[in-house]
Amino acid sequence: MTPDQKTVAIGAGTGVLTMIAAMAGISQLWADTSLPTDVAGRLAYTLKANALAAIPLLVGTITVGNNRFLSEAIDPTLQKEDQATLINGRVLDNTLQQYVLFVVGTLALSVSLAPANMPVIAAATIVFIVARFAFWIGYRIHPLYRAFGMAATMYLNIGILAWAGWKMVVA
Repeated sequence: MTPDQKTVAIGAGTGVLTMIAAMAGISQLWADTSLPTDVAGRLAYTLKANALAAIPLLVGTITVGNNRFLSEAIDPTLQKEDQATLINGRVLDNTLQQYVLFVVGTLALSVSLAPANMPVIAAATIVFIVARFAFWIGYRIHPLYRAFGMAATMYLNIGILAWAGWKMVVA
């Protein structure tokens, strides 16, 4: 393994372990007594959570727009973006991709979760937001350091989608 591969592997591994620990901890500590019991209520709860999960996407869109407006990259066809604008654009693209998977997964999962398991949606939302910002910060420090946030987000989405798929098969 090259030194770069080791850096990415360590970042990804710690990202996944941190995501799992955070999901377990937040889900256990979430003490919302007003959790919805019917399917419509669980969907509404999840849609609200998904609106919060859009925060990194919104912040990224504003950042890229401001980067472009305040620089020679105002015309993106001229390819005059500086390194920061290029990274912010890549983060925004990946965040949109991850957000779509997150929304589909959480909505699919929410309809089959027991009401007592709904704190998983809140935990996933918090972890998603934090992981996306960790991805962005890591990427800005050095592109290899994006692995922590990328793995935390990607494996969160894989877990949510797998759980939703499992619930569909065994239901």
